[in-house]
Amino acid sequence: MVIRMADTISFARGAPSLDIIDVDGLKEAAARAFSNDPGGATAYGTSIGYVPLRKWIADQHGVEPEHVLVTNGSMQADAFLFDEVVQQGDAVVVERPSYDRTLLGLRQRGADIRAIELEPDGIDVAGFAALLESGVRPKLAHIIPNFQNPAGYTLSGGKREALLGLAREHDFVLFEDDPYVELRFSGERLPTMLSMDTGEHVVYASSFSKTVCPGIRVGYLVGPPELIARISKRATNTYISPNMVAQSIVYEFCQSGAIQRSIETVKAALADRVEKLSDALERHLPDARFVAPEGGYFMWVTLPEGTDVATMFTEAAARNVQFVKGTDFLLEGGHNTLRLAYSGVTADQIDEGVRRLAEAYQSSVGATASAGAGA
Repeated sequence: MVIRMADTISFARGAPSLDIIDVDGLKEAAARAFSNDPGGATAYGTSIGYVPLRKWIADQHGVEPEHVLVTNGSMQADAFLFDEVVQQGDAVVVERPSYDRTLLGLRQRGADIRAIELEPDGIDVAGFAALLESGVRPKLAHIIPNFQNPAGYTLSGGKREALLGLAREHDFVLFEDDPYVELRFSGERLPTMLSMDTGEHVVYASSFSKTVCPGIRVGYLVGPPELIARISKRATNTYISPNMVAQSIVYEFCQSGAIQRSIETVKAALADRVEKLSDALERHLPDARFVAPEGGYFMWVTLPEGTDVATMFTEAAARNVQFVKGTDFLLEGGHNTLRLAYSGVTADQIDEGVRRLAEAYQSSVGATASAGAGA
């Protein structure tokens, strides 16, 4: 494949490239959905979601179906949970950095957002404990435990235990937002906090956007039945029922085993892309500091202090390469950071894309130096 300068290379969007989506498998699943259950696929259904898919999800997590609500994507699940749990002025703990849409949703609800530093093995639990000891009483803590968006970091087993202990002691909801869990391509899989919880302090969310395809827009919540029932009423009042066609297709895709084949395809591609991205950064942009993820879609890159990534962003756009500024995922600071999504670029685009990023970086450094000299 010949890549021309005019071709846009995007490290911005957290979505799989078309070449790793099982389009044929989805076609077959759709055909089975309409053949096997035309009534269920085409009806309004109920707010809990497509019943066979709800049971399939419950079985995967070892819970009864009344613990599960299937939604139109995991962002809808997040919104329902926030609306049910978070009131104006409530303290909510997030990771620093955190998913930009989470920050937006919490801001819109008037939450008192408390950001705790994210470390390569997950949130700074000691910092979280210190916040609690200071008297802050959060209603909810939002944690992305596996291959975090935007950083790509994974929460260690010890920190999972520690977070559960804090949730029990201080009685807050531990929101385990876990859309990337199945996309581990190296290292050891860790148990979910949901599976480790002996009480009812964890609410878990995930999505089929990363394992099936983004356009399917199917996500879900797992939590205490009483909370799920309240959110189900909220869902009824919002849309009567979610998308039954999409959910019935996902069910057929899952129960046939196609989802496991899809996951293996995606993981192999992502592992190759991370290796190529790491190698390209080391060669073309040696000033970059990063931790190569063990799964997921994203890599967090830190450049030397004083780097103006906003200027670099403009320089990169002029070279037809895209990324997301780190400041988008932070309440403050992070002007020398950026997120690179490697899921949507093909392997042969990565080296050229990083070469353009390195040019943009050098140009931004020159522009910053010139501005400083002028001052």
